[in-house]
Amino acid sequence: MFKALLSLFKKSDTKPPQAVRKAQAPKPKPKVAPTRIGELGEHKINIQLDQLPKECKSLSDLMLPNAKSRTGYTQIDHVVISPYCLFVIETKNYNGEIKGGRTDQQWSVSNRYKMYNPLKQNYGHIKAIESLLKGVAAVKFISMVSFTMRCRFSIDPELRKIYSDELVVYDVELSEFISRKLISLKAGTPGPLISATQAQTIYDHLVQANITDIEIRKLHVDKIKNRS
Repeated sequence: MFKALLSLFKKSDTKPPQAVRKAQAPKPKPKVAPTRIGELGEHKINIQLDQLPKECKSLSDLMLPNAKSRTGYTQIDHVVISPYCLFVIETKNYNGEIKGGRTDQQWSVSNRYKMYNPLKQNYGHIKAIESLLKGVAAVKFISMVSFTMRCRFSIDPELRKIYSDELVVYDVELSEFISRKLISLKAGTPGPLISATQAQTIYDHLVQANITDIEIRKLHVDKIKNRS
């Protein structure tokens, strides 16, 4: 009898195991969407491109056929089609001091890392576009390399002069440099070198040539990363 009462007392004083586990379980933390520096950089560039004169057309993230490339393709960050030229823009995201000259094969980042001269890289992009537009339009090209404000420049000072056809800029001054370059080109010519019809033709041609297949793009990136 005593044992039966003791057993009943213990049962009434004990919480069900499931309830105990529920009380001890920590509350799930709210999920925070990760912010990628690359995405922020592209957003800043897009803001700059939106500030360009209305007669300019822009395209981003183009992958074009390029027989001279090891992968068979060329990936171009941005192209701006204006009445006077095409701006071909390569974007870079480095933190530190950027050192390099126009003809150097490699540039350095804080004397610790090496990168292929971005102007030479962009020259390959320009040649791919030029080949693609053969028979469509003969245009002037301006090569631009855009870095984020996380770095500082120790480069050939000529690459910061508006009269140069190769420019190195910070992302926040991209639209300013393009606008200033257009003013400079306009002052030296009697009229637009690219008509509105030609600009639309160039735009349509680049859009049609753009490779959008996800697998081809992934393969291209993998080959670039794995190159020796």
